[in-house]
Amino acid sequence: MKSIFYSVDFPKSTLISVNNVELEVFEAGQQNKENPIVLCHGFPEHAFSWRHQIPALVNAGYHVIVPNQRGYGNSSRPAEISDFDIIHLTDDLVALLDYYGYKDATFIGHDWGANVVWNLALLHPDRVNKIINLALPYQERGEKPWIEFMEDFFGEDFYFVHFNKQPGIADAIMNENTSRFIRNIFRKNVPLTPPEPGMLMINLARAEKPLGEPLLSDRELSVFVSAFESSGFTGSINWYRNMDRNWHLLADVKPLIQHPTLMIYGNRDLIPKSQTLKDFAPNLDEVSLDCGHWIQQELPEETNQTILRWLEQHAD
Repeated sequence: MKSIFYSVDFPKSTLISVNNVELEVFEAGQQNKENPIVLCHGFPEHAFSWRHQIPALVNAGYHVIVPNQRGYGNSSRPAEISDFDIIHLTDDLVALLDYYGYKDATFIGHDWGANVVWNLALLHPDRVNKIINLALPYQERGEKPWIEFMEDFFGEDFYFVHFNKQPGIADAIMNENTSRFIRNIFRKNVPLTPPEPGMLMINLARAEKPLGEPLLSDRELSVFVSAFESSGFTGSINWYRNMDRNWHLLADVKPLIQHPTLMIYGNRDLIPKSQTLKDFAPNLDEVSLDCGHWIQQELPEETNQTILRWLEQHAD
């Protein structure tokens, strides 16, 4: 396991064998054994992206479990692309609950982590008691597979499509420019319509003059850079390469989430707000914060207050 200096307060990690992989898991608040909460990061992130939330949740009485999901950090990176589909990703979280002996938990997801949490609630509803998702609303399953739809709508250069149609190219460019890519993508106050949005990830790996203001300190930046220099980006990009597979796997799943749900948006995010989310999650509360995509890192105190207030209102 690669050693990375996080901070004095960030918990140490453990490799846990679940679901035929090893997950690197950061854990805090073990004394709060009856109140588990699982935090699920997005792309291109890491458990460290929840560093501001972990102490607040522990102090509020939660046992906080933060995995680096498969493909990230020191967690396993299977060779088969299909090993990163939504069944494997959600089964990892179920197996993590089994490992700790929990029947269910509250799940918080950001970006791709939110996508996993939405589908965890659909595929394993009994293992989820409450949902809090940031940035990414539930993605409706339309008539066409997602990548096919995006190619028709955005063109073949859109990065979701490019990841699938040109495997290995983006991975190599991002791997060669890890520090620049991470420094460029973690920005705040990015314009809502960036130039050349199609090849966004490759552009970010190459850009000399990124848009927006720096989000991470040099110390924080070094954590993300070190992690991806070790793991590379292929495992995390493979999540995108399963989107059409996921579309087929979810064909017979009723898209209705009955759990108490909080959706947190950033008003400056490039991802638009959903106008139909309540159709899929009727027990929904929505909050918008004045920030971009990296909500819990951009406005940590406001995010913590929003989460804790909602959890208190929905205490069992």
